[in-house]
Amino acid sequence: MPLVRDHIELYPEAVPFTKQGVEVPGTKKAGQTAHYRNGIWGLLTRNTPNALTTITDIFDCGMRAGKDAPFLGRRPLISTDPVKYAPYYEWQTWGQVDHRRRCVGSALSLLFKNGKLGRGELETVGIWAQNRPEWQIVDLAIATYGKVDVSLYDTLGKDVVEYIINHSHVTCIFTSVDHIPALLKLQPKIPMLKAIVSMDDFTAETRSILTQWGWSVGIHVMDQKEFEAIGEANLIEPIPATPDQLVSICYTSGTTSNPKGAMLTHGMLALSVQANLYGLNLPDEGSTMSYLPLAHIYERITELATISTGAKIGYFSGDPLRLIEDCQILKPSLFPSVPRVLNRVYQAAMLAGDVPGLKGTLFRKAIQAKMDKMRATGDNTHFFWDKLVFRKIQAVLGGNLVLVTSGSAPIHDEVLDFLKIALSCDVLEGYGMTENCGTCTKCWPLDPSASGTVGPPQPVNEIKLVDVPGMNYTAEDKPRPRGELCSRGENIMRTYLKDEKSTREAVDEEGWLHTGDVAEIDEFGRIKIIDRVKNIMKLAQGEYVAVEKIENMYSSSAAVAQLFVHGDSLQSYLLGVVIPDPVHLSTIASRVSGRKVTPEDATSLGEACKHPGVVKEFMSLLNTEAKRGGLKGFETLKRIHLSLDPFSVENGTLTPTFKIKRKDAYKKFKAELDALYSLGEPDTGSKL
Repeated sequence: MPLVRDHIELYPEAVPFTKQGVEVPGTKKAGQTAHYRNGIWGLLTRNTPNALTTITDIFDCGMRAGKDAPFLGRRPLISTDPVKYAPYYEWQTWGQVDHRRRCVGSALSLLFKNGKLGRGELETVGIWAQNRPEWQIVDLAIATYGKVDVSLYDTLGKDVVEYIINHSHVTCIFTSVDHIPALLKLQPKIPMLKAIVSMDDFTAETRSILTQWGWSVGIHVMDQKEFEAIGEANLIEPIPATPDQLVSICYTSGTTSNPKGAMLTHGMLALSVQANLYGLNLPDEGSTMSYLPLAHIYERITELATISTGAKIGYFSGDPLRLIEDCQILKPSLFPSVPRVLNRVYQAAMLAGDVPGLKGTLFRKAIQAKMDKMRATGDNTHFFWDKLVFRKIQAVLGGNLVLVTSGSAPIHDEVLDFLKIALSCDVLEGYGMTENCGTCTKCWPLDPSASGTVGPPQPVNEIKLVDVPGMNYTAEDKPRPRGELCSRGENIMRTYLKDEKSTREAVDEEGWLHTGDVAEIDEFGRIKIIDRVKNIMKLAQGEYVAVEKIENMYSSSAAVAQLFVHGDSLQSYLLGVVIPDPVHLSTIASRVSGRKVTPEDATSLGEACKHPGVVKEFMSLLNTEAKRGGLKGFETLKRIHLSLDPFSVENGTLTPTFKIKRKDAYKKFKAELDALYSLGEPDTGSKL
């Protein structure tokens, strides 16, 4: 089935790489750069011909692929003990999904109208589940029938769930059956919640237990099949939406305080989708792998873009350990990703190729040949080496990829360049945040020098840099202007829900979103993120350090799974807690101990973390990374603690978007960090 390409704009044949971001004449002011816009498409607005302006537009456009075309799919569960999934995807068609969204939306409209779902300031509907077809069906229904979605990360703890439900006044929530007991136990603290809808079908026993429990606390509990039946018996036509109509309250991760609810309209999301369609060239029969949390704006925009083209979305099985297996069955053409996943692909490929003899020689020669060709011409394909060497790496993710995107955190340019030649497809890094609908800048394909940047402005917004005097970043810096990155356009959030103070701090009176990231603009108009305005601390000798920047730099090492940088204003140097990659740790432990240590040998790996020789080797690796990243002496780690106990959402040290909660991380490793500082000032010649 051919894709719907009405809203797709392709790059011109002669791509102007030297003019990716261009200055808007007359916009330069003291203390800031000129405004920069996309060098090909300028500034996209709702008045741009053929622009998408509502979620309804997006679905209607994709629906033109045909009601019988496959749309949303997942692998059927065929056994629970042991857990086993079918070796194929089962698909719902566009027509089936259209009918189901109408049923869900009609039921919501009826129940809000008759007061069964209560009456609040907004008609908000929660979604608390892993990615699955029902997630998208419910979200489309909410948008189609004038309601407002509130998405919750599947991994959220009960305190945050309680806060978000109360803050946004959610009266109805769609969720997976495993979350229902937690919601029912919270009822005294979330009295506005009137209905819980299970995305999983109930067994007779489950239905009896949960519905009776629900009635006892004043909450109507049903499964989605029953909910859709209510709508099917009371079908109404979709309610036309407008660009300025609120459609989503998207909560940002709270690293130091409660999450903030970004209020996003149809127009903000739809125009962000439109911007991401510029340059998108999926094949007919294209598909996207869905595994990144749909509660995150990055995955949300990716799936909406897929929907607008009429392509398929295949959902992972729910277990990250089965993601590779899911990819090999789905064979996706688009794989949205994040550095922590792509780094693992890179590490596995490099370890497989780092072998003695002819095989290793061919692997290194293939890398060099393809790298030379790509850096000279932008072409990352090679008829001979792709067939001989890289075909197996490409097969790991299905073998049909045409686009891999990377977002949410920085990725090392060495990893990015390797993935480009190994996967022989576009591998593009972008930059965005919840407040600009995940859409701010994105690299262009075939740009031989894009790695290390996040590309030029996306067509939906313009950007500028504003001086940060306290960190010595100015628009007049040479050879490149530097400052806090700000963006403005129709994709920019206007306000946080019930939080005027945070709104004023984030969006100024001219509509510019202040991102908190420090960037520079290169000679081609591309953006490079170089620092962070927030999370700055002052060491005892007076130097300011940006701990997030330092963590990102060190974390680009393949040997590092996670890393937390800690400093004390009474101390003159930084410490680190490193969660090592088990494969690299086992290699180092084997070398230091003189005996074979495997990545699965947790006992030996735990002992290795305490071995001075292993710690010394890890410090050497980190020092190499620091030099490569250009860290100053006072920004480098002087002592580290190795641990196999990771930072996680479950232990309260990570947010649902995997950002470190600094106070909680310090509390977790306080004894170890305090002990390292008690050793006194390190020798300048020593790194331990």
